[in-house]
Amino acid sequence: MEYKFLIVEEKEDGILLVTINKESSLNALSSEVLTELNTLFTHIDQCEKTKVVVLTGKGKAFVAGADISEMASLNASEGAKFAKLGMETFMKIEKNSKPVIAAVNGFALGGGCEISLACDIRVASTKAKFGQPEVGLGITPGFGGTQRLIRTVGPGAAKELIYTADIINAEEALRIGLVNHVYEPEELIDKALEIAKKIASKAKLAVEYSKCAIVNGIQTDIETGMEIERQAFGLCFATEDQKEGMKAFLEKRSPEFKGL
Repeated sequence: MEYKFLIVEEKEDGILLVTINKESSLNALSSEVLTELNTLFTHIDQCEKTKVVVLTGKGKAFVAGADISEMASLNASEGAKFAKLGMETFMKIEKNSKPVIAAVNGFALGGGCEISLACDIRVASTKAKFGQPEVGLGITPGFGGTQRLIRTVGPGAAKELIYTADIINAEEALRIGLVNHVYEPEELIDKALEIAKKIASKAKLAVEYSKCAIVNGIQTDIETGMEIERQAFGLCFATEDQKEGMKAFLEKRSPEFKGL
């Protein structure tokens, strides 16, 4: 499928590199961009050959935010509808069966920070900037920022970022746990692909079941979360990769996983 604002590249080992490509607006999230992302991640979720996704932005921005030129004239009901599109799209990323790595190459502000939060792992360039500056525009975060940021960095740090609209650099993002790693700009994509390749080398269904247990379990109490994990653990024993993984361990050799 062809996309107007997305570049989709198939890499080796079942890795997909997705680049948001709307440099003229610093990759701002318009309804068009959000709709394309929604369509793409629906397809990725159903694609058997895709194992891991790396998401990045074209040019000097990852995503500079939602498209203010589109939002400026919205009324209350239209604003809520726009937020719903963003939330539903980001939920397609968060709950996607495939792990998604955000390679944050530059500005990740507002919706840009929020889409990175919907990803499983975040790595950043030394040039990256993060923030939820919405209150400076007279609005709240609208694509999940009030919920995911708190779950990622804790209430104290999240509230300060949201209430003050402060912009932080990559090192501060690393310090508060917003990103996993910080790399030089020229290394960023290669390092993200290295992580993706490491994930892709493991048992595909075990990775998917693990993600499902984490994403669904974190929203519940500990007992319910344990039950979700128990069921995921049991499902693994119906896979060929479980048999191969344990046999390889006992035979002291590397496993040859087939994703089955």
